[in-house]
Amino acid sequence: MSALIPLLVTLPFLGAAVTLIFGRRPRLQVAVSVVTLSLVVVIASVLLATVDQGAPIAVSVGGWPIPIGIVLYVDRLAALLVLVSSIVLIAVLLFSVGQGAADGDQETPVSIFYPSYLILSAGIFTAFVAGDLFNLYVGFEILLVASYVLITLGSTESRIRAGVVYIVVSLVSSILFLSAIAVIYGALGTVNMAQIADRMAELPGEVQMVLHLLLLVAFAIKAAVFPLSFWLPDSYPTAPAPVTAVFAGLLTKVGVYAIIRTETQLFPGSDVNMLLMVIALATMIVGVLGAVAQAELKRILSFTLVSHVGYMIFGLAIATPEAYGATIYYMVHHIIVQTTLFLAVGLVERRAGSTSILRVKGLMRAAPVIAVLFFIPAVNLGGLPPFSGFIGKFALFEAAAEVGTPVMMVLIVGGIVTSLLTLYALMRAWNLAFWREEDDSAETEARIAYLGDAPAAGVETGRRVTPRIMTGATALMVSATVALTVFAGPLLEICMRAGEGLAQPVVITQLNEEAEQ
Repeated sequence: MSALIPLLVTLPFLGAAVTLIFGRRPRLQVAVSVVTLSLVVVIASVLLATVDQGAPIAVSVGGWPIPIGIVLYVDRLAALLVLVSSIVLIAVLLFSVGQGAADGDQETPVSIFYPSYLILSAGIFTAFVAGDLFNLYVGFEILLVASYVLITLGSTESRIRAGVVYIVVSLVSSILFLSAIAVIYGALGTVNMAQIADRMAELPGEVQMVLHLLLLVAFAIKAAVFPLSFWLPDSYPTAPAPVTAVFAGLLTKVGVYAIIRTETQLFPGSDVNMLLMVIALATMIVGVLGAVAQAELKRILSFTLVSHVGYMIFGLAIATPEAYGATIYYMVHHIIVQTTLFLAVGLVERRAGSTSILRVKGLMRAAPVIAVLFFIPAVNLGGLPPFSGFIGKFALFEAAAEVGTPVMMVLIVGGIVTSLLTLYALMRAWNLAFWREEDDSAETEARIAYLGDAPAAGVETGRRVTPRIMTGATALMVSATVALTVFAGPLLEICMRAGEGLAQPVVITQLNEEAEQ
């Protein structure tokens, strides 16, 4: 099985090369992209079934010994995230195919979109299976290069401006990460995460804390953790709908994944849990308050994205196997649900010509299918029973209640308030955009007048045809959100086993033996 792991990275790169060759043949580019990501789904499924029944798998690429060679490492967490990410990437790809067929190359120039998309996928998969810090850094840089191309597609002024902010912030994060890697290598003589964990105790406590905080800040920027989340609400909404969807669903989760890996493997039982709790609470509350103050659907979702990253940091701060499992389940839930909501907003934008809840009216009557496709993931994200959002939050709150400290009780209350405000923000948006009729009274308009000065509230793009494949791809993702609830039991069990695995340190001798086989 170890021979399958490098394919998770090499297949998207090969697919990107082939799509570049077929730059003038978009149908072949689509076929190559879909086949490539479908193969990744199959491989990830096989790896997940294998590691769930046995031990994690490590492979040293090229047969080079550790720590000289590149080590790829797959456990339940890595395999599960690769599987979920590849499914999401396929659905968003199908959505983009419909958009490209309807709009031509204006929004997503196919000659560069599909190669960049596959390179982005390769960066995501590289980060998830990296067994050493430098390879994790390489995965982030692959993401950065591809995402800058994707976020500026169309070359409009707003996209170039947002792209510049995005890349500057990402470069700051990368510099911090690379500096930490250099210090760690100078102090410990390795960048392999298992070896670092084995040798970290050799360093003085002050040095460990400096390295810990340096990595935490670098990853917190990428994960959009408050107060380092200022860049996200202005960057994501300007991109084309499929790009925004995949960015919102996956890119911040790569940062969260890096925090989980380093916190559980390199710094278990550290002294920053209280700091993480404060950050988690601030991220939840500030993010959702920002969502409540918005009048544009993409910005509302961008702020809810920030706020729900707080739940994942909350679960990590609890630092128990049950909390780790609940955090993993919530990550899977949020990847799928947040992506689905952005795709649904893409449909709203095409049908109504705007994403401002001050301008859009009467979509329940005009586009009932889109209304349903938005409503289901919206109530799911808001944590309404019996959806997966409620299940994930309940699992987190239960893990916190078992710890039972006053701080945990405060975080539980903060999480409940955040969930209620999320539901309020999304249901207000649904009510105004879908339920409100064209001839609604002036009283209704007066009640929402306070949103008139919200950013981007007056943007209009014009109504466009919505191809069936775009609606179908969104419906596929909505079905996936429902599946998270229907199959919550088996999925939560896998996540709990993954959480137990995170609580057990990787044995370096075992890693060496597995990588050499």
